[in-house]
Amino acid sequence: MRASTKEKKKPVRLSVKESEIRYRRLFEAAQDGILILNAKTGMINDVNPFLIYLLGYSREEFIKKKLWEVGAFKDIKASKDAFLDLQKKAYIRYKDLPLRTKDGKLVQVEFVSNVYKAGGEDVIQCNIRDITERKQTEEELRQSEARFRILFEQARDVILKLEITPEGTPMIREMNSETLKVLGYDRDELIGRPVSFIAGAPDPAKVIGERRQNGLSEKDAVFEVKHRCKDGTIRVFESSVAEMKIDSKNYAISVERDVTERTRSVDRIRRQFEHLTAMSAIDRDIAASYDLVLTLSEILVHVTTELGLDAADIWVLDSTSKMLRFYAEHGFRTKAARKEQIPLDESYAGRAALERHLVHFSNLRDEPEGDPLAARWKGEEFVCYYGVPLIFKGQVKGVLEAFHRTTLEPDAEWLDFLDALAGQTAIAIENSTLFESLRRSNIELALAYDATIEGWSRALDLRDKETEGHTQRVAGITVRLARAFGLSEEELVQARWGALLHDIGKLGVPDGILLKPGPLTIEEWVAMKKHPTFAYEMISPIGYLRLALDIPYCHHEEWDGTGYPRGLKGAQIPLIARIFAVVDMWDALRSDRPYRAAWKEEKVCEHIRSLSGTHFEPQVVDVFMQNLDSFEASSIPS
Repeated sequence: MRASTKEKKKPVRLSVKESEIRYRRLFEAAQDGILILNAKTGMINDVNPFLIYLLGYSREEFIKKKLWEVGAFKDIKASKDAFLDLQKKAYIRYKDLPLRTKDGKLVQVEFVSNVYKAGGEDVIQCNIRDITERKQTEEELRQSEARFRILFEQARDVILKLEITPEGTPMIREMNSETLKVLGYDRDELIGRPVSFIAGAPDPAKVIGERRQNGLSEKDAVFEVKHRCKDGTIRVFESSVAEMKIDSKNYAISVERDVTERTRSVDRIRRQFEHLTAMSAIDRDIAASYDLVLTLSEILVHVTTELGLDAADIWVLDSTSKMLRFYAEHGFRTKAARKEQIPLDESYAGRAALERHLVHFSNLRDEPEGDPLAARWKGEEFVCYYGVPLIFKGQVKGVLEAFHRTTLEPDAEWLDFLDALAGQTAIAIENSTLFESLRRSNIELALAYDATIEGWSRALDLRDKETEGHTQRVAGITVRLARAFGLSEEELVQARWGALLHDIGKLGVPDGILLKPGPLTIEEWVAMKKHPTFAYEMISPIGYLRLALDIPYCHHEEWDGTGYPRGLKGAQIPLIARIFAVVDMWDALRSDRPYRAAWKEEKVCEHIRSLSGTHFEPQVVDVFMQNLDSFEASSIPS
């Protein structure tokens, strides 16, 4: 017959024997020590194997002995006092209790006792847990924390412990003493503040997230931050951030090394490099251009850029009128009419020039209107003014003025660079002045050379009346024809001089031969043909005429090599001499001579063409004929 449902639901009850067996198994296998005492006498009734192992006694040494006779708490008196406490209270717990082992060592245990009845009498069960390892771990942790605290407080780096709120805001929770020392705050002024309170530190959580996104570890989360100190100054730090989680809260530890001085040094080196680069660029500008306005304009760009100024201008001193003349400006907002010149005694710039030192006003608004440009400055809203005299070898060349629309507090390096720029500007003005003076001298010298050579050519014409006016005409036509062949202006000057002096060698020919009305004898022709050589001997020692020697020396050479004095052939003959030979014959045949009348143009052209390829270079003949119309006015006999 099946059991009823009610019978199936009855709890299974263990027999007393089964309960005792189960308890004994637990008692024997427990990893905590268990001690059973008689509640009245303190006699030990039972002990489990773990406590035997823990205290080092045998089971026989425990049984039928009193508590304080084995495993004393600290000493016998302490053990008896502990037993009295056990008798009074049904439940006692000692979280940290020393028990003495058989060999005298103390073992730290957690001791829990409770009283219950067994076999009709009160017994005390003591559960003893060895906490030696835990205590060692706790001690090591305490020592580690103490060491960390020492390192934390003695670190020479700024250390911030930041809690990252659920909203992602980093809040300052702790900082070391160096943080307070460097930033100048009290601890209470920082605790609980967002990190933004001390200025622009990037969000550490964001930095770490970006690093992870880019496949980098937290160790790579190093970045530069700037903190505002309590006194308002800004210091620069190199920050390394690590993330951690404590009690389910997110934290970031930011270790920051003060690199302010290093950053300033780097900035100083960078500025010095930029200054050197600017000075080098100015040197190149001075060397590459003699346009003073252009050079000074370029200098002003460097002045405003490198020194962080709003505007600047340059005045050059006119040594004759003792007035400052305006030359260049940069950075001005308005285009108001500027005076072309100002007296030295009526301006701040003039004051700088007269006193030969820097004139500085930190606030122009507080200064009386002692400058004719003050009205213009009001429109510009300038605050700071610097007037620097431009001095070269003890002489004032002008004044560099610099302006800024806010207050400036320049350091010595800034002022030194301003002075260096003023020095370069003075050099630029001096170079331009020297170049202009040299240019004028060269022009005057060239005019003197030209006038001298023209005088020589007229003297030659006066000596040889048959050729009067011939030299001036052939010189003009030769220059025009040479330009058609692409000769440079410098070469054309030498060509003109050569043409003017083409017959200078005839000064070495006796008058009896040169002025002979009839035909020359063979001996006389030999003497006459020496005049190119005489020309060479006369001109070659004169340096500035050396390039003009080709015409006087070579204009009687012929294309086929039958000319004189050296019998040059083809391209061996200098181009300008080949050009002049055609022009010389053209003008000679078109001019009257005592022994013949001037030829008509058609006959002259026909004759010159007949000599193309023998006497003359064919290409020169062709170009001459193509440009013949432009030579007509010059070819008419005077």
